Amino acid sequence: MKRIDFYKTEKGISPVEKFLDTLIDKQVQKILWVLKLIQELDRIPVQYFKKLVNTDDVWEVRVTIAGNIFRILCFFDDKELIILTNSFQKKTQKTPRQEIKIAEQRKKDYLKRK
Repeated sequence: MKRIDFYKTEKGISPVEKFLDTLIDKQVQKILWVLKLIQELDRIPVQYFKKLVNTDDVWEVRVTIAGNIFRILCFFDDKELIILTNSFQKKTQKTPRQEIKIAEQRKKDYLKRK
């Protein structure tokens, strides 16, 4: 079973947790359900979890609820530990390059401070 953890800044702030605090309960419940699937399943459907191409090994947690599309970017620290770096509500077809850059920067920061 995989473990999931939240990236925290040097000041101890978790950007993903802050984002989740802005959502309504049903949205948070669906996101937590998808994260539980990712933790428990060996073969996760692409509908919920996908590696982003042309990135520094960044993955995307994919959640859709009532016409709203949410994404949480993350990376593997090892085979069993996933670190959630940033999240956003998706409004365009492609994942915004700026969000990918944030995930890559936070990955570097996490690994440096680890």
